Amino acid sequence: MRIVITDGDERAALAAARSLLAAGHEVYVAARGRSLAGATRGAGRCRVAADPLRDPGAYARELGRIAAAIAVDLVLPVTDASVEALLEHRDALPPRLALPLPDLATFRAASDKARMLDLARQAGLAVPETVVLATPDSSAPLPPADFFPAVLKPHRSVVPADVGRRKVGVSYVPDAASCRAALAALPAGAFPVLLQRAIRGPGEGLFALMWDGRMVATFAHRRLREKPPEGGVSVYRESIPPPAELLAAGTRLLKLLRWQGVAMIECKRDLGTGRHVLMEINGRLWGSLQLAIDAGVDFPALLVSCAQGACPAPVHAYRVGVRSRWFWGDVDHLYLRLRNGAGVAEKLAAVREFLRFRPGRDREEIWRWRDPAPFLLESLRWFGAAR
Repeated sequence: MRIVITDGDERAALAAARSLLAAGHEVYVAARGRSLAGATRGAGRCRVAADPLRDPGAYARELGRIAAAIAVDLVLPVTDASVEALLEHRDALPPRLALPLPDLATFRAASDKARMLDLARQAGLAVPETVVLATPDSSAPLPPADFFPAVLKPHRSVVPADVGRRKVGVSYVPDAASCRAALAALPAGAFPVLLQRAIRGPGEGLFALMWDGRMVATFAHRRLREKPPEGGVSVYRESIPPPAELLAAGTRLLKLLRWQGVAMIECKRDLGTGRHVLMEINGRLWGSLQLAIDAGVDFPALLVSCAQGACPAPVHAYRVGVRSRWFWGDVDHLYLRLRNGAGVAEKLAAVREFLRFRPGRDREEIWRWRDPAPFLLESLRWFGAAR
């Protein structure tokens, strides 16, 4: 197929481009300028001027014109903003163009963290102790001091703004004062906001591909290091056997949603109870996609195969213990631990962990000997030498 992958600077876009090129597809990468995925060997490049956040309609129309001009068969959006823009303005795309996603209502339901609390309970997942703050009222009472540290989550990652939409993130708030400061910085569209008691335990996630009501592929991973260290983007992770409880509950949850496509069910395993506690659902390709591919579950290729009308054999077996590191993200993690570390012993431990790399078990997410350009571009940007 001839495929356009959006959001070329996302690491998931790079993993998808490499996967689909290896599968024999013709791949074009859409981005506003030079991008990681656009730098990969064999990929074509499409320049997109519109921003899916500021003007979703213009973005969809521009993608539609590109798709028509080069006779694209399938568009694979990567971020929440581009997924929602293309679903909302599906009529701006050529009618024959495949968009391997759920419908707009289903995607929005899965993206709504407040709505997902009840559905997760129905499916058998635990949820964090949560206080819902309905409006940006600075005088609204907060939980007592023993509720903190906590996590502050806007109900969705992409919310309405004065112009178009705005991306908002999750905040770690150690006390009530920092909570009020974080609340004051949020736009009105971020509300209702969820204030959740922090869960003590490792981050574990279930990756899935469901198509026509059938679970085509599953994969599970554990986060080993994150940026920032107290919780954020995964920079080092490993494949694990799918926990039976998480696999069963995750499958039920996606069936309750009548899901179509890929999804990541992100959880923390509570060290106190051993249960998996839902953090959020990502209804798109995820940042640690390359780990799943390296371990033997090629989600992009399987997704495109489903969109072509094929019925691929289910893939649930993969290599356990494979680790993947996003190098520059891990450098940032190390820097933060050295800057904020409590003492010399903790700082030395951080350096030892960073330097511990085992060829064969550990893989670099971006660097590839046969495809070095994306890593070189990212390195230049990290040092501030490329714009």
